Amino acid sequence: MLMQTHEARLSALREELKKRGLDGFVVPISDEHMSEYIGGYAQRLAWLTGFGGSAGTAVVLADKAAIFTDGRYTVQVRDQVDGKLFDYQSVPATSPAKWLGENAPEGAKIGYDAWLHSKGWAEQVAKALEKKHAALVPVEGNPIDAVWADRPEPSNAPALVHDDSRSGRSSADKRAEVADWLKAEGYDAAVVSALDSVAWLLNIRGQDVERTPVALSYVIAHADGTAELFIGEDKVTPELTQHLGNAVRIRPRAAFEAALGELKDKAVAVDPNYGVAAIFHALEGAGAKPVAVRDPTILPRAVKNPVEQQGQRDAQARDGAAIARYLHWLSVEGPKGGLDELSAAAKLREFRDASDILKDLSFDTISAAGPHAALPHYRVDEDSNIAIAPSSIYLCDSGGQYLDGTTDITRTVWIGPGEPSAEQKDRNTRVLKGHIALARAVFPQGTVGGQLDALARQFLWQAGVDYAHGTGHGVGSFLSVHEGPQRIAKITGAQAGSDQELLPGMILSNEPGYYKEGAYGIRIENLVLVEKREIDGAEGDYLGFETLTFAPLDKALVEVSLLTPEERAWWNDYHAKVREVLAPQLEGEVLAWLEEACRPL
Repeated sequence: MLMQTHEARLSALREELKKRGLDGFVVPISDEHMSEYIGGYAQRLAWLTGFGGSAGTAVVLADKAAIFTDGRYTVQVRDQVDGKLFDYQSVPATSPAKWLGENAPEGAKIGYDAWLHSKGWAEQVAKALEKKHAALVPVEGNPIDAVWADRPEPSNAPALVHDDSRSGRSSADKRAEVADWLKAEGYDAAVVSALDSVAWLLNIRGQDVERTPVALSYVIAHADGTAELFIGEDKVTPELTQHLGNAVRIRPRAAFEAALGELKDKAVAVDPNYGVAAIFHALEGAGAKPVAVRDPTILPRAVKNPVEQQGQRDAQARDGAAIARYLHWLSVEGPKGGLDELSAAAKLREFRDASDILKDLSFDTISAAGPHAALPHYRVDEDSNIAIAPSSIYLCDSGGQYLDGTTDITRTVWIGPGEPSAEQKDRNTRVLKGHIALARAVFPQGTVGGQLDALARQFLWQAGVDYAHGTGHGVGSFLSVHEGPQRIAKITGAQAGSDQELLPGMILSNEPGYYKEGAYGIRIENLVLVEKREIDGAEGDYLGFETLTFAPLDKALVEVSLLTPEERAWWNDYHAKVREVLAPQLEGEVLAWLEEACRPL
């Protein structure tokens, strides 16, 4: 029997926990690879609670339950989750560990799925439970799966070969680099469990997770340059087998845990951020020596080779033309009224779909009108959808997954008629000035992302305002739109990655913003490529950014008097390049609109 209400689902889970002798259970948004986006089969928190955000955790005890989300989801969690069933808890003010330490019964057994949590998380929670003489217990089989009658099966779509002509390096070359690292560090093997790392290392892609072109799989890479790929047998095609060759042994995905047991006495590198607790448990149980160390594919994946860099430029040019068509359409249809957030997002998808090498969006489009634009991570659905009102601000953050690159762009526009308020123009111009300051930055080799963050915030700070998200994240090459280890953000414990040195070939977003709660929001986002800069007389090596994203910015929201001559020159140069890149792809009314949008200030 299918349980339609979340109350019935919660009750069924409690019954299952009782049968297993458990006093509680922790339900994260996660899969076995610690992925940002997860398949329908792993959406256990959404099934249990109704919460549709991308980050959150629930803890269920016999007599109470709580759901934990951060500031991005304060409004959404209250809209979607019944407060009579789950107490709302805000992270980082509290955490599942802290809450369990205060609320778990004396001597309780709290269950967790070791395939969905990191080892560090499990250790932290176990420590918090000690004061209640309670224990954190790994479960055999997830109890939610036992009561979720219509749980979707994991995708069985075939894995796809990502041709060397697009990847720029062969899998053999990448595996040899990993093997050299293993030998240099004194390890016998590395467990590669992040899906985008597997995809990059073997030059494969997949269709198993919406918005990220990856295949559900694991790799064990060995110090002799060979590897074992653990993947569903129905995903293996003759093309994949031929592509991988003799040095990559293909094994069933279900054999992965047992294969960890074959590494007895071996020193095995496991990334603590992507290697779940179950991997460490299996290795330790087999007498192997797991070492918590960063996945050796992450840094080489972040530094794009020349083929990937050119692919990104090509993808951005194609994407920019779709954005130009969309912005022109908005300029015509928006002032008439009649548009809403969902119809606008669908129209943008239509423009992108005109490309025959678009494979997916790179994330769910943030199509945000009026007060919704003040929610940086807003996601529109049938329930939240509102009209895009004439005489208002509209923010659209979107991207595409193309065979040659992954795009991510935000444009904030004024929907006419009339003029934006003086405050709206002031705030948008301060965001623009920060964007320009970061785009024009020149910095010595060895600079980390966190050292550049204040460049983008300084003009907002001067007005006593700020924004609560990072300024820039790494971006993959037809892979994850959020890719580490580089980022540009305030250097705090919560912003891991801000201390990564920026290296030539890395791609990041440049996306300062401003958000006035309940009123409007502004964000300007382009992608940039870290490149070497030649400076006469320079003492040492210096770097800067090549802007990759080309689409017009809205002049109506700019207070030109606040711009310096250098900032106006940047605007004019940028729009001259926009015209150069996009005009050959456009015609008729759209081309005329582009010419007007790109006229110098």
